[in-house]
Amino acid sequence: MSQRVRIKLKSFDHTLVDKSAEKIVTTISALKEENVALVGPVLLPTQKKIFTVNRSTFVNKKSREQFELSSYKRLLDIYGTTSKTIEALMKLELPSGVEVEIKA
Repeated sequence: MSQRVRIKLKSFDHTLVDKSAEKIVTTISALKEENVALVGPVLLPTQKKIFTVNRSTFVNKKSREQFELSSYKRLLDIYGTTSKTIEALMKLELPSGVEVEIKA
């Protein structure tokens, strides 16, 4: 069962994404399987959303405040996976602020 598994990590906090990627890398390297190759973590572009809000509801139309929401992404590819590696990835506990998408 040799295939490629692509893991996408997404979060609003860059430290959580980096720690999650590091956990995955250490888990894969701890298995010590010869045919498993890990590519990544690859840093994907940061998406920034900027929201502009009026400070006052009635007067001072020119007085505004801006907020920024950044989302950070990482990409990992694992080649030559076996059922043992997939089980190890499923048992892995990641922080709650990280969205994980796994494609086989």
